[in-house]
Amino acid sequence: AGSPTEATALVCLDLPSSQVEVVARSSSVAVEPEYLSIPEPIVFPTGGGKEVAYAFFYPPKNRDFVAPAGEKPPLLVKSHGGPTGATAAVLNLGIQYWTSRGIAVLDVNYRGSSGYGRAYREALKGRWGLVDVEDCIAGAQFLAAQGKVDGERLLIRGGSAGGYTTLAALTFHTVFKAGASYYGVSDLEALAQETHKFESHYLDSLIGPYPERRDLYRERSPIHHLEGLNCPVIFFQGLEDAIVPPNQAERMVAALQAKGIPVAYVPFAGEQHGFRQAANLKRALEAELYFYAQILGFPLAELIEPVPIANWPPPR
Repeated sequence: AGSPTEATALVCLDLPSSQVEVVARSSSVAVEPEYLSIPEPIVFPTGGGKEVAYAFFYPPKNRDFVAPAGEKPPLLVKSHGGPTGATAAVLNLGIQYWTSRGIAVLDVNYRGSSGYGRAYREALKGRWGLVDVEDCIAGAQFLAAQGKVDGERLLIRGGSAGGYTTLAALTFHTVFKAGASYYGVSDLEALAQETHKFESHYLDSLIGPYPERRDLYRERSPIHHLEGLNCPVIFFQGLEDAIVPPNQAERMVAALQAKGIPVAYVPFAGEQHGFRQAANLKRALEAELYFYAQILGFPLAELIEPVPIANWPPPR
């Protein structure tokens, strides 16, 4: 069990007395409630207004700071991995990192996510790279229309399958100003050919049988449509990643460099698919914040080691 103010824990519930004993906690870090953003569950229209999707909205929160009068916060849309997993309203210090620094977060359970019934879960069948992207965009636009965030400062991030959703959103649409891909999939065909045994044929249901529907794999792969990628992106990649090899990120980086678009690449030696070393996790978060600060033009309230950004600052 967990809550918006407590990290996931293993608990023992005695039913007759309703007494709860915490057996083990996933984190011993304690944060004062005044610094924590409490997520608001939202339901918003998508699919041309014919369907709905779900998300958790985290407004900025820090007891020591307030925004300038009349200023709406930037929004960082977060797309979970899986892609048929789900996000939950349980304390996530990675999300609180952003909200404590004045950036709102939308944690999206796009169509295909678990936990909302069979029909919702199966809505992703054959439509990965389409409905997940559509829902992330619809959620951001919904909050902007409500006046809760700045519609001119929309960002998107994700890792693995969420990284694919991020790259697809940035390649095939023009809603977001910048994004961050953590070991994101850019070549679906390569993923189908090289993925590990546990997820063998997983993409058959999400996209179509391979190689019979090779056309769909290429059609939805950002790496084959680099002409459409025209906004700043920062890439984070483990150099020992066997699921999404570094060359997928490196090809995207090279294409953006050649087009004169601001791009940053942060590789980590010794990391695989998902970062595990504390120093690298810290560096990635700070580098991502630094990148957004440069692109959106807001000052940093803390000292962060700069990350090299190609094609930045833009020529006058």
